Amino acid sequence: MTSNVNMEKIVSLCKRRGFVFPSSEIYGGLASCWDYGPMGVELKRNIKDAWWRTIVQQREDVVGLETSIMMHPKIWEASGHIASFTDPLVECKSCHLRWRATEVDRDRCPKCGGELTEPRMFNLMFKTLMGPVEDEAGTIYLRPETAQGMFVNFDNAVTISRRKLPLGIAQIGKSFRNEITPGNFIFRTREFEHMELEYFVKPDTAKYWFDYWVKERFNWYTNLGIRKENLRLRQHGKGELAHYAKDCYDVEYLFPMGWSELEGIANRGDYDLSQHAEYSGRDLSYYDDESGQHYIPYIIEPSAGVERSFLAFIIDAYREEMVEGEKRVVLRLCPSLAPIKVAVLPLSRNEKLTPLAREIHKQLRSNFMTWYDDSQSIGRRYRRQDEIGTPFCVTVDFESLEDHQVTIRDRDSLAQIRVPIGELEKTLRAKLNGEPFDVSSLWATRQK
Repeated sequence: MTSNVNMEKIVSLCKRRGFVFPSSEIYGGLASCWDYGPMGVELKRNIKDAWWRTIVQQREDVVGLETSIMMHPKIWEASGHIASFTDPLVECKSCHLRWRATEVDRDRCPKCGGELTEPRMFNLMFKTLMGPVEDEAGTIYLRPETAQGMFVNFDNAVTISRRKLPLGIAQIGKSFRNEITPGNFIFRTREFEHMELEYFVKPDTAKYWFDYWVKERFNWYTNLGIRKENLRLRQHGKGELAHYAKDCYDVEYLFPMGWSELEGIANRGDYDLSQHAEYSGRDLSYYDDESGQHYIPYIIEPSAGVERSFLAFIIDAYREEMVEGEKRVVLRLCPSLAPIKVAVLPLSRNEKLTPLAREIHKQLRSNFMTWYDDSQSIGRRYRRQDEIGTPFCVTVDFESLEDHQVTIRDRDSLAQIRVPIGELEKTLRAKLNGEPFDVSSLWATRQK
């Protein structure tokens, strides 16, 4: 992790530059609920697109689903969530704040020093009612994970896809957990998005595929720019494993508050399909036509949170640099994740420059996520784009009116090249795909 980054700086940047706002802020906010601003929604979309592209689009053995947030309550009985999805809770007898018992290492309240109650188990699922009559028969739950929707659709996915095992089902969607002590900004919240893959395999191949997905998921983060030294794998101990898991690794990231889970990869065995087969009465076994046998598939599950990935990518990209005696804050986000790919900046609001700058912006925004900014000095505008991670700025100046060329500024190297307007889109596409600036053939300079 960058030595000069802390959570306060990240929260400030996210608010100042339109990544994340406190939810319901004009009413005083709502604890652990957050709204994503213009830059935040783009970064989240790019993270989800990158995950989907890797997990679904580029593979032949994975299909996608989008399942309902509200499902039959018996699903949660079969999965074990009603009985086991709990945390031990203690409450301060003085200030009445509640804490996870596992987070309190003494019998006094961390806030006021008051005496704590004995631990009691607290179910983390949000309960609500469906239908016009408010009675127990109408009780349902907001899903705490997207996984169960994929398990109960296993038969549908196999039939429709006409594919043999191994077969994966992927889903991105909202989940809800009534956390006792959410916190650390968007790291732990009560409403969040899951990116989950359920990979169904022949039981005797489970170990191979488990090891495969642990490696694949670790590499996904480094391929998108997170520094390897800020990631590690941690295997769960036997006493730590979930009731369904035969093995589990966490991909952990070095957040400002220390090493914490970024993603979990679990070997869930045949627990899920066996449970749903028993509770629903449906045969969820798979017929292997090569061996002529029926079996309950094992499931390998990589499960990641969009918000935690969002936070890790911003923290890892955050830099404070001195450029010609001035501090520059920059997000060195991977271009594929950057909310804005190209900013178009006329040198000034001069009436002669505006028509050309607007026309260039109109042309570029058909193919790139762009931003037009003509307020304040060009230096301040560069700084704003640096702080949101924009890889390239296109500057339209008075020379552009004569030579029909514009300047492209690179976020990371600060190099600038002059290119013909007719070559601009092709040049930007190449640069966004990783082609370096060729300063030997094009005019280049350093610009703070």
